[in-house]
Amino acid sequence: MSTQSVTISSLGAEGDGIAHGPDGPLYVPFSLPGETLAVARVGNQGTIMSITQAAPERVEPKCRHFGPDGVGGTCGGCSLQHMEKSAYNAFKRGLVEAALKARGIDAPVSPLVEASQGQRRRLVYTVRNREKGLIFGFNQPGTHQVVPIEECPITSPAVMARFAALRAICASMAAGSDAFRMTVIETTTGLDVSLDGVRGGLKERERRALSDTVLKLKGIARLSVNGEIVIEPQKPLLDFGGALVCPPPGAFTQATLPAEEAMAALVMAELGKAKKVADLFAGIGTFALRIARKAQVLAVESDEKAVKALDAAARATQGLKPVKAERRDLFRRPLMPFELKGLDAVVFDPPRAGAEAQSAELTKSDVRTLVAVSCNPLTLARDLAILTAGGYRIRSITPIDQFLWSAHVEVVAVLTKG
Repeated sequence: MSTQSVTISSLGAEGDGIAHGPDGPLYVPFSLPGETLAVARVGNQGTIMSITQAAPERVEPKCRHFGPDGVGGTCGGCSLQHMEKSAYNAFKRGLVEAALKARGIDAPVSPLVEASQGQRRRLVYTVRNREKGLIFGFNQPGTHQVVPIEECPITSPAVMARFAALRAICASMAAGSDAFRMTVIETTTGLDVSLDGVRGGLKERERRALSDTVLKLKGIARLSVNGEIVIEPQKPLLDFGGALVCPPPGAFTQATLPAEEAMAALVMAELGKAKKVADLFAGIGTFALRIARKAQVLAVESDEKAVKALDAAARATQGLKPVKAERRDLFRRPLMPFELKGLDAVVFDPPRAGAEAQSAELTKSDVRTLVAVSCNPLTLARDLAILTAGGYRIRSITPIDQFLWSAHVEVVAVLTKG
């Protein structure tokens, strides 16, 4: 390890500051362009020891868990609390612009749809329940060290108000050295709590203790362990445009409701008078069930439990157009042109790996409107390059922030053909 003075020239895609020198680029978390720092260097990674010259964009973090002196590095939940809002927004929009440029795509990017404090409704905590006490929080960056959380400005008030209840649930587990994950989703009927990675499963004594604890608490709709429902005082329900879905334990949902609604509004606005729409990588129906208010929907998803949840919600909701929910791995078996025939529009929202194979098949189809939703600008840019080479034109690209003070950004891109 060596200590040296460096000047940060830019931010990388992960939000780390980058300093250039004779030994190549040095990545320094929690730094900003224009800053002069004393850093401890190990390989190409630097740790801030002191700030000689701070950037004008540096601000006091909103949370005491972020790190000492606003430098960060304690709680791993946020990485950019030290960055002033306008610079932060420009950085996130710039991630999308840079990804497009790297693929040779020249398309305007709309201003960032901003996130605000107190919006996160889905969170994943790390828990250790030891003889000497419970540790409940987020991992320190780059380590397995769990940082206990007492406050969290990104978290929704409904989750924050039940921190004591969440700790009580964890305390009902047998003490052990192994960490496990707690996924918490705020639903319309209460919190859906899922414990995963619990080694050896539950003993009967733990099951009874957990059930008794939840029954004494308010605001907990369901508790699951390793995917198995332990107790369900109320069905946890998510509202997708008036269709109520009971998600599988630990299911993927959009992290904030405002971001979900912003993405859904863009999707619905671009479908126009479409009568037949495919929603690919449909999950539990975030878009499909909203689309079904105005169009017939083919919803395709690989996860069996998600497909069943979507199908059950569609059958239970009055006033929807027909919804066909199909289980299918679109990475291995993308919809082919003959299966896309007759569709007016396709919406796709793949995991971070993107939709490369499906994009290639879409270029051979006659589908006029595509709406691509992505959590990864790099794979989105790759897919857009495939689609534009195949005859589609990009009509709009909108970045959406739902992971406040992180380097993650959502994007909705609209394409047309013909």
